[in-house]
This record gives sequence, C-alpha cells and structure tokens, in this order.
Amino acid sequence: MQVGEARAIVTGAARGLGRHFTLALLREGARVAAGDVNGAGLRGLKAEAAALPGALTVATLDVADEASVAAFVELAARALGGELNLLLNNAGVLRDGLLVAWEDGAARKLPLTQWNKVIDVNLTGQFLMAREVAAKMIESGTRGVIVNISSLARAGNRGQSSYAASKAGLDACTRTWALELAAHGIRVGGVAPGVIDTPILGDVSATALQSLLAGIPVGKLGTSEEVWEAVKFVLTCDFFTGRTVEVDGGASMG
Repeated sequence: MQVGEARAIVTGAARGLGRHFTLALLREGARVAAGDVNGAGLRGLKAEAAALPGALTVATLDVADEASVAAFVELAARALGGELNLLLNNAGVLRDGLLVAWEDGAARKLPLTQWNKVIDVNLTGQFLMAREVAAKMIESGTRGVIVNISSLARAGNRGQSSYAASKAGLDACTRTWALELAAHGIRVGGVAPGVIDTPILGDVSATALQSLLAGIPVGKLGTSEEVWEAVKFVLTCDFFTGRTVEVDGGASMG
C-alpha cells in the first residue's frame, strides 16, 4: 500500500506519536479518522492539519469502552467513504508503580485499579479496535494493514508491571492476528519504540533522562519521525507481517 492510498484510523491521535502519525499521513494525501479522549487536543490537531492535502475527521474515542470503539469505527467508515484499509493502534497510558514498595516501614502494593487501567487501554483497547476494523475490512473485501504500537518495555522494566505486560501481550496479538487475518488480505505488524522525544518526557527529571540516555548505544533520544519511518515500512512493505520492528537506538541489545 502507498501512504497516500491509506484510509486510516489513528488512535491516541491528540498528542505525541499519534499526532505525528496523523499529520504524516495527511501530508502524503491520506484520509484519516483521528480519535482520542482528549477533545481539546483533537481540535488543535484539526487546526494544524487544515492546510495539508489529506482529509481529516476527528472524534472523541475511548478505546477501553466497547460501545465507544464500535461507534467510532462506524463513523470513520462513513467519513472515509465506506472503506478502511489502515489502523494505527497507538492509544496508550502509563500508570507506573512497583509491584510492592517498602515505604515508611510498610509495604505499599500496586493498586488493582492502576493495573486494570493500563491493561484496559493498552491491551483490551487495542483488541477492540483491531476486532472492529478487521471486521469492516473483511465485510467490504478490502485488503489492509493493522500496525500495533508496542514498546521497548515489552521485555520488562522496573516499575512498569502493567505497561510491560500490556505491550508483551500486544506483541503476541500481533503474531496471532497476522496468522488469522492473512487469508483475508490483512497484514498485521508492530513497531516498538524506545525512548522517544515526545511531550511525555517533560515529566522526567534531568537526572533520570541522563540515565535513560546512558542505556542507548547511539547516544541520543529517538524522534517521532524516526518511529514514523518504521510505521511507514510496515505499511508499505507487502511482504511484511507478524513481526514487531524495534526502533530504540539499540537499547534492547543491552
């Protein structure tokens, strides 16, 4: 598939990587339905995209809510002329915390609500989006691509039990869905970014940032554009499916 031919859904589109992916698609003439729980961010995205050659539809979307997902996919299909051929499964949240932390002489346990929030958005939400979009593709006889945005943390990372579990689970789904959907002309691939220079790093201290950089062999943060280049490869290479591309500056080799 060529990028300009995409009739795409992008989740988590209001900021960070999702916003970059949306704008990159629009620059190449794609038609995009962008969803996020952040309505103000979506309005800003729409204003930023106004001069680009592609066509953009925005609507609020909670990927962890089955009814919200179904309604959004229906809206997107109508807005994109009844044809969907790309899902960028990007929405995600962080709720970091140690499994058990020893503080002030007491054990503080990771709350179940905190665990569930991450799994609901990062794994169940990706499943719901993939299920609904794949069904639309199959019903319309459209060949398409699903790209799941994973993470370097999928291998496990201190303080990220829920996040690591969600991304490892998503990788397993990437392989599973690729096997299941190939017969319908649908490819499924993943992209696993490392430490990327996005607004979320504004919450990271200078000391912590230096520690992160020390673990990256290329000695720099990744950029959203570098992650997009990997997404673009998955999208455009018709012989690629069932694997996750690591874009982490070599950090996963350590």
